[in-house]
Amino acid sequence: MDAKLFPGTLESLAGIADYVLAAAAHSGLDKRATYRLRLAVDEVATNIVAHGYVEAGLSGHIQVVATTHSDRLQVILEDTAIPYNPLTQATPDNLDTPIAERPLGGLGVFLTIQGCDRFAYEYHDGHNRNIFEMNLPTPTEPTP
Repeated sequence: MDAKLFPGTLESLAGIADYVLAAAAHSGLDKRATYRLRLAVDEVATNIVAHGYVEAGLSGHIQVVATTHSDRLQVILEDTAIPYNPLTQATPDNLDTPIAERPLGGLGVFLTIQGCDRFAYEYHDGHNRNIFEMNLPTPTEPTP
């Protein structure tokens, strides 16, 4: 799919989600994987806007591009917000603690990374790149 540029605002999150859903449908991604991908992209896009732009007093855009390969769908979010590598966030050590007893925050990025088949982060020339990959279903052989 063609890349699409969105303003780095909370109002853009619905459009980013729509783009991801369209890319997933176009690639043939199954419903469960589509849900996990949308959730992951939404979490990271929300963090880019809220922390990378708004809290930092910056404005900018988020470019979204989806590419269907023979075996996977790749979605890339690219922005010029402050650098943040989600992979550097420690795995929460209180996953067995009941939700009511845990402090707020810290699980979104962890769940994002766990929900994708592959997740990578790059920072180059002032641009953050969050790369999400989901395996496409393998075709089943026809039964005789």
